[in-house]
Amino acid sequence: MRFVLLVGVLSFFADFTYEGARSVTGPYLASLGVGAAVLGVVVGFGELLGYGLRVVSGRFADATGLLWPTTIAGYLIQMLAVPLLALTHDWRSAACLIVLERVGKAIRNPPRDVMLSHAGEQLGGYGWAFGIHEALDQFGAMFGPLVVAVVLATRNDYRLAFAVLAIPAAINLMCVMLARLTYPKPEDLAPPHDVNGSLTALPPAFWLYLGAAGLVAAGFADYPLIAFHFASSGLLSAHWVPLLYVIAMASSGGASLLFGRLFDRYGFRVIVWLAAFTWLYAPLVWFGGFGSAVLGAVIWGIGMGVHESVIPAAVAPLVDRRRRASAFGLFTAGYGICWFLGSAIIGWAYEQHVGWAVGFCVVTQVIAIPAFVAAGRHMRQPPAATFPGDVH
Repeated sequence: MRFVLLVGVLSFFADFTYEGARSVTGPYLASLGVGAAVLGVVVGFGELLGYGLRVVSGRFADATGLLWPTTIAGYLIQMLAVPLLALTHDWRSAACLIVLERVGKAIRNPPRDVMLSHAGEQLGGYGWAFGIHEALDQFGAMFGPLVVAVVLATRNDYRLAFAVLAIPAAINLMCVMLARLTYPKPEDLAPPHDVNGSLTALPPAFWLYLGAAGLVAAGFADYPLIAFHFASSGLLSAHWVPLLYVIAMASSGGASLLFGRLFDRYGFRVIVWLAAFTWLYAPLVWFGGFGSAVLGAVIWGIGMGVHESVIPAAVAPLVDRRRRASAFGLFTAGYGICWFLGSAIIGWAYEQHVGWAVGFCVVTQVIAIPAFVAAGRHMRQPPAATFPGDVH
């Protein structure tokens, strides 16, 4: 638990930094002359690399056992890219740094998730370990956009907002080094008995699950595109755009804790339940007024919390721990390819008519539901966690 909390704290400052920037990258690129289609490609390409390169970092971590060095390298790249946005004056240089930030996340996520999964085995539930971590992670994602909103409300200067984010970036890097010194061998956190020791290949359930998650990713718009709509339509003023992101991140953090806990108790059914209603975010954020946008942001945030905690947690019990970094990397790479294709399609569809974008988002999300059901029938359930009041 101490390890999970420590990693959660360093992730708090990481999300403080990069989510603060991402809350306004859509309007910032728009101020530099970028349209919705180009924005969709830039954001989607960043997500493509941000997920696709995890195959490389995951396999590297498995092959070398260098969990911490790989994680540290990723954090260094990511935390340097965000403050450097303060020095940009054209959309191309800004786009390069936005993509580079995603590359840093790609490098550090698979080995970090493996370390969390080791701790989850001791806690008795992968969902609880990932849920606690993601909650702290998303609470950081609340504070970053809030600080950015204050800067924009008082100074109306995007570059100053990016410069201010250098402070939590520096704190994150100090926390990373503290975690490395305190827990130099996180693999020792796992119990000696490997329940999946006989598993030598990725099972069919893994591929079914990846297909279902890919459909969800394709239809889940990234916030910069949603923020672009808010800004270009005049629905929200400049400082309200990051504030709505704060609301979304608050929903995401709470959802991570709640549904991570429920996943350990009820298993894969939780993911199916959530997929059955998170598609509602699309018509709410793009068709309604202010109140509808707020409700849509809450549902979008719940979906993001599930994407970052429960969905990856379900991968851990499927594979041998010796191949877990590769499995995390492969899963998130496929997820990211679908996200990239979906972002590009959504951006193009939005330029044709907002209804086309909403229709694509809704259809892909709804189609994912029976795919999740099929995957769940073949999936092993994670080890059950112990809950207060349970009778054994």
